[in-house]
Order: sequence, then structure tokens, then C-alpha cells
Amino acid sequence: MTGQKLSLFTLSDKLGRICIMSRRIFLSHALGLTASAAGLALAGAAGRSLASPAQAHRILELELFDAERRRPVPARLYLPRRASPLKPVPLAVFSHGLGGSRMGYSYLGSHWADEGIASLHPQHVGSDNALWRGNPLEMVQRLQSAARESEARARALDIRFVLDQILKSDQSQLIDSSKIAVAGHSYGANTAMLISGALVATAGGDLVDLRDKRIRAAILISAPPFVGQGPIEQVLDAVRIPTLHVTSLGDTINLPGYRSSVEDRIAIFDAMNRSTKTLAVFNTGGHSIFTDRITSSGPDTSARIKSATRELCTIFLQRSLLQQYPMTTEDTSQWRLRHEGLLDRLVMPQTVSAVRHLDNE
Repeated sequence: MTGQKLSLFTLSDKLGRICIMSRRIFLSHALGLTASAAGLALAGAAGRSLASPAQAHRILELELFDAERRRPVPARLYLPRRASPLKPVPLAVFSHGLGGSRMGYSYLGSHWADEGIASLHPQHVGSDNALWRGNPLEMVQRLQSAARESEARARALDIRFVLDQILKSDQSQLIDSSKIAVAGHSYGANTAMLISGALVATAGGDLVDLRDKRIRAAILISAPPFVGQGPIEQVLDAVRIPTLHVTSLGDTINLPGYRSSVEDRIAIFDAMNRSTKTLAVFNTGGHSIFTDRITSSGPDTSARIKSATRELCTIFLQRSLLQQYPMTTEDTSQWRLRHEGLLDRLVMPQTVSAVRHLDNE
């Protein structure tokens, strides 16, 4: 970033290998946003459909193009087989982390679809897996370019665009447009917060409002903090929808001159004073354990964390979108029993109850 750009918020994600650097590194970078929001044009068509007889869902690959922004927005749709015009299903839109793609976080999309919730995964061209291709010596420059202000805004507009497209498509009659949620991991969690109502200011002092009023709930996994915006409570004051925050004690980013830990994720949770909110903190696992890949925690721990995450997210989506009431301790009692060995704490909406296994030992 140049000195002319205002630092708005930090976003970070697993970046992969760069020459002799650590096998897992994370990027954090300050972003600025412009005030205007471009309109969205109808574009794109459904691509191939994939399905397995053992699955309760099918997969549609969508090759979409926003003509007004001259930006491709490919997407993958996990569609429950039970969806019908007489019984349309809820929809969750998932925003991937930096360097990801529409193919990622399949453990969430496929599970939600099997449970009767469609899952739409747009690919954010400009901050997607194309970053890993090309000259390795230029990778840092590509990553920094991907985190520029225009891409932060473009990602939020991608969410709006794919929603517009799916609700105009042949699948629209299968989707309940009154029951839509957004979710994201790391950089994608920042995108999810913006589309849910987080307000940030430009260098000129103008507030940027990218909220989509169709969004009824949000899942924020490993959300990095906003910086350079004043009190975080002020930035997040307009987030009024139910939120689920997921992190782990090892969810830490360490870079020269910058450190972000689980305390930053919890600070975001605490600052959402107008949201009916839930916080889950696992006692193991790093920042990238919530992706599809197997991390240094090992295959068993990775699989257990993913299982616990997708189950809790499903309960949250079912309660927030279908029943339209906050999760309760009764809703999560069986989940806590199944995953108590992984859980550091669970803070439920509008309660002071928290499960802290470490304190009870």
C-alpha cells in the first residue's frame, strides 16, 4: 500500500509457501475503500452439474460475468435435492479467504446442502488462487496487490452480484429469498462483515455502506480486526443481524511488526453490541484449520475441528433462518457433549453462560 491510502482494516489468511519462508504464513494488510458502489449487470450462465447418488445434494458450477464491472465471478452452488418450488430452501453465501477459490470450504457447503440449506461459493477474482501462479519471487507483490482497497470493495460487490444472479436464474424458484445468510473465513469474514452492515470510512471521511438488506444472519470464522477506524463498536454498530463467531486459541497471525491473536476475534464478538451473537472458541487449531486442507495439527484434529464447526454452523443457520430465533443452550447441548474435548468456551446469545473446560479442571 502507498502512503496515500488510508488504513481501514487488516485482513489475513493462509498464504502458502514463498521460497524458504515458513510453510504457513499469513498476510495482513491495511485496506482503503472508495465510497461509490457500482451497479450490477445481469450476466453469466449455469455451467456443468455434478452429483453423487450418495449425496443429498447436487453441485452446479456457475460461470458468471459482471458486465458493468467487467469482472468474472465464477461460483459453485451446493443445492439440496429436496429443494422444490413448493418447498424452497434457505441459502448461505460463503466468501473464501485470500488465495482461495469456489472449490474451497467444501466441508461446509456440502454439509449444509445435505441438511437442506443451499450454499453459494463465489470466487473473488483478484484475491483468489491465481495468486499462487507465476514467478515465486513476485508472489509477495501479487499478494499485496490482492489486498488493495479496490479488491476489498469488489469482494463485497461480488456477494451482491451472485445473489442477484441466483435469484434471477432457473434456480430462483428453489431458493427462499427471505432466508439468506452470509459466511466467510479470514479475509472472507471481513467481506461478510461489510455485507452485514459494518461501516468504514474513506480517506475523505465518507462512510462506506455495502450492506445487503437481504442478509439475515452471518457466520464469521477467524475474523481479523478493523484498524484505523476508531472504536470498533462504532464500526460494527450497524450490524443488527444474528452472528456466529468461530475461532480457536491457536488462531494467531505473527508477522514482523504485526501480531493478531484470538483476542482480536473475541474483540470483534464483544463489539457487536446490537447483534444476537454466539461465540465458539476451540482449544486447539491454528488460523488455517478452518480451510479444507489438513494442517500441522494433523488429520484427526483437523477433521474433528471441521466436524464441530460445520455442525455448529448448521444449527445456527437452521435457528436463524428457519425458526428465526437465537440459538439456545438446549439447541447446543448435544453438540457440546459430542465436542467437549475440543471446546474452550461457548458464549450463547443474551446470556452470561460460558463453557470453560480449562477452568473446570
